[in-house]
Amino acid sequence: MARNTHTRTTATSANDDAGAADADVPLPVVAVVLAGGTGSRLYPASRSDRPKQFLSLAADGNDGNDTDESLLERTVSRARGVADEVVVVTRESYRDGVAERVGDATVLIEPVGRDTGPALLYATHRISTKYDNCVVLALPSDHLVGDGFAAAVSRGAAVATTEGRLVTFGVEPTRPETGYGYIEPADGAEEGSGSEWFPVRSFHEKPDAETAEAYVEAGHYWNAGLFAWRPAVFFDAVETSPLAPLLDALRADDDSVTDAFESTDAVSIDNAVFETADDVAVVPVSFPWDDIGSWDALERVLDADANGNVTDGDVALRTVDAGDNVVVADDAHVSLVGVSDLAVVAYEDRVLVVPKSKAQDVKSLVRSLQDRGEF
Repeated sequence: MARNTHTRTTATSANDDAGAADADVPLPVVAVVLAGGTGSRLYPASRSDRPKQFLSLAADGNDGNDTDESLLERTVSRARGVADEVVVVTRESYRDGVAERVGDATVLIEPVGRDTGPALLYATHRISTKYDNCVVLALPSDHLVGDGFAAAVSRGAAVATTEGRLVTFGVEPTRPETGYGYIEPADGAEEGSGSEWFPVRSFHEKPDAETAEAYVEAGHYWNAGLFAWRPAVFFDAVETSPLAPLLDALRADDDSVTDAFESTDAVSIDNAVFETADDVAVVPVSFPWDDIGSWDALERVLDADANGNVTDGDVALRTVDAGDNVVVADDAHVSLVGVSDLAVVAYEDRVLVVPKSKAQDVKSLVRSLQDRGEF
């Protein structure tokens, strides 16, 4: 089936490949890097005291960022290429780890962890007290991103500035993927600040395999969790969202803020604001991107050996009749005999073995470990 829901211009890919900001953003850009999550599906590398964003995963990945820096450090470095200021939002227990890795960034501690919705509202409110007007660029701290990022997000920031819309960035899919949410654009591209964008028709949760294939064929985009907005536009949308009481508490600027956080349900920014807001725009981007949310994802971003095995970290792998495995370790000699399609992960005193097809289920294991106080 042809992807004919809407027409994409060649300028999108050309701009992404430029590797530098090429859109004029007349307002200051403040990047908010979300670094309060754990990344539990990457256990045992990710633990309660060592979240995913502190890991140096896929240092030799195909995103063009060959470095042993942590995912957080790579994200902040990218943000500095387009933003006037970088703010890292995290939890109290990660404060020292964030400061150790990106000490030159402004660190903002959430009063209580309640997912990305409250975190981004808190950060945007704090930023708005410093800048009369600006563009907030919201970035996950733990994704792999390749060349073209600065040019693409600059175009989106320009749309947020001139069009007065909440902006989400839609990644061009390279395959049907059940692990990502999708953005359905409306028919007909718009032009703003020289950038192509589409009104958003709807957001879709992670689909099954058949539905994912249909989404890709229909021209939907991957939801990469990248957003841009002017604070005033964002606050207007929040006023009719589940986050409205928290916004009221922030505006009151008194001792009620922590109580308001504690009484707010954990909710993503997508669910709380974007899915119900009017005038949301999606800006298409085509830079290499992966959220490496589970161990099987590494085979998408790392080169395999002659037997299809992928390794990451400090690992010496020896095999006999073993192929198509993902092996990760911080310092281990690993031998595989007669097995395939496994993820084998050895970090410190912990070892995980899971079929790649069940890699998403590691999150369920972590919940049981947390109940036992073993995470």
